[in-house]
Amino acid sequence: MNDSTLQRGAAAAAAAEREGGGDRHPSAGGGSTFSAAPIADPAFREKLLQPDRVSGSEILLRSLLLEGVECVFGYPGGAVLYIYDAMHGNEGFRHLLTRHEQGAIHAADGYARSTGKTGVCIATSGPGATNLVTGIATAHMDSVPLVVVTGNVATSLIGTDSFQEADIVGITQPITKHSFFVRRVEDLARIVREAFHIAGTGRKGPVLIDIPKDVSAEETEFRWPETISIPGYAPEAQVRHPGLPEQIGKLLAALETAERPLLLAGGGVVAADGSAELIAFAERANVPVTTTLLGLGGFPSGHLLWLGMPGMHGTVAANRALLECDLLISAGARFDDRVTMRLDGFAPQATIAHIDIDAAEIGKLVPTSIPVQGDVKDVLASALARMGSRKAGVGRTAEWLGRLAALAREHPLRYADAEKPLKPQYVIEMISETTNGEAIVTTDVGQHQMWTAQFYKFKRPRSLLTSGGLGTMGFGFPSAIGAQVGNPDRLVVSINGDGGMQMCAQELAVCAIHNIPVKIVVINNRTLGMIKQWQELIYDGRYSHIDLSGSPDFVKLAEAYGVKGLRADNRRDAQLVWREAMETPGPVLIDFVVSKDELVFPMVPQGKALSDIITGEA
Repeated sequence: MNDSTLQRGAAAAAAAEREGGGDRHPSAGGGSTFSAAPIADPAFREKLLQPDRVSGSEILLRSLLLEGVECVFGYPGGAVLYIYDAMHGNEGFRHLLTRHEQGAIHAADGYARSTGKTGVCIATSGPGATNLVTGIATAHMDSVPLVVVTGNVATSLIGTDSFQEADIVGITQPITKHSFFVRRVEDLARIVREAFHIAGTGRKGPVLIDIPKDVSAEETEFRWPETISIPGYAPEAQVRHPGLPEQIGKLLAALETAERPLLLAGGGVVAADGSAELIAFAERANVPVTTTLLGLGGFPSGHLLWLGMPGMHGTVAANRALLECDLLISAGARFDDRVTMRLDGFAPQATIAHIDIDAAEIGKLVPTSIPVQGDVKDVLASALARMGSRKAGVGRTAEWLGRLAALAREHPLRYADAEKPLKPQYVIEMISETTNGEAIVTTDVGQHQMWTAQFYKFKRPRSLLTSGGLGTMGFGFPSAIGAQVGNPDRLVVSINGDGGMQMCAQELAVCAIHNIPVKIVVINNRTLGMIKQWQELIYDGRYSHIDLSGSPDFVKLAEAYGVKGLRADNRRDAQLVWREAMETPGPVLIDFVVSKDELVFPMVPQGKALSDIITGEA
């Protein structure tokens, strides 16, 4: 770090102290030159609904606006040129040009996770479509609602191996909730309507619409279907089946007699907007709560009943609770292997109750005694109504809660702090404290992801956006762009490793051009940290192909794109540059140079049981 950077940071810190603040993002809501489209007003909607004779491309744009789409993330190409031509001069339609199709779909994903709405992206045929595959799989694994629009070659060329042809429907069949191949322009409006309905109902997920080029050019009379009828698809009926009240009754009966109950809350709680019901249920029943990676924020981290995250890098208290509980209530969690670890060592003393919107998940991995298929929010609300206002289990669970509280005190998350080398855990703690746990935080995948999960204190749902099931490197930064577009008044912080940052670094151009005020953090340890950790602990220190010392100077890289860059390698400078970043309108990249030898603890090695936890306390 040079002297001028230090001076700017010191001046900014002094100014913040004089003003008595500096923790809030000053440019949120006013700094970006890009704004999402407002939801159509009645007059505009009436205009869109007119039965004009228009092209398939115009039908697509009208349909997206009628669905309330605020922004489409995309990248043009030959097969979608009619669609992009229809965008020209259309002031009511918002499109954000990314620098790679993978950036587009991760941005749409971040928009969807952070807002609860369906994200939309568009790409051309062939390589444009196949560049979306990783993002589609990411959304599919984490049940994120997306509508993915791809162009294809003309219908007369399908199956001829023509230029930039790819069977994207076939390629993505295992990783989409549903796919549409549009053969007739007359079907397009209905298909868009159905795609949004499928993506955003039941267990949510990505839906693909593949549009041949000639279909996008053909004209027909626009007819918007006000109602939807999809034979064989009735998620509302499936989650409100007649046996649901009986199963809720069994769950409450088990809760009445349990002495060591535990709530395991997953991403389903966040997806269902069921955080308030979860908090009320836990408090009424006096039950401790552990939240999975995707469930973080669904239960506030400062709550006395919260034990932290469970699993491979979970807290000692959360993992001991799973080992010792006599009733485990899983709410919107699918028993991922990073949570359960070895199945024969998972919750060995517990009766399992599983609340999930997807019947296929119940009993899939863990034998379930009390299956409760339904929307988590609805199920917990129904359970609360049957429990009444009486606070249950206060005396019965007191000893259990006391034991877990003692474990949390004896085995907190900890690290050996030092002025230099800068500790990554300290950086996350600093960001958490200065944002008061209120920022939207996106992460990439690796050690920094786990440190963020451990040391950032999330207070509310839809605040952590991370690739859970697929573990996609390159997700963190572009997803932050989508989150900022969807939440212009919120501070968005993107925390990345130096490996993942390079996978979609080209999206710095988007932040610079539109002044999208994401604060981009690079936890730079010059190595593939999580791989190095596994090779050190499990492969006897045989390090193989993990050295990232040839990475670029991230400050210069940011500046090359027109984004302000800062750097720190000790605690004092870290405080100064972070303060400066927070007070700078627009995007800022901060390169935190940390020790390459730091490990994530606690850790349960792959193939071991939760009881085999390595705390790292020695």
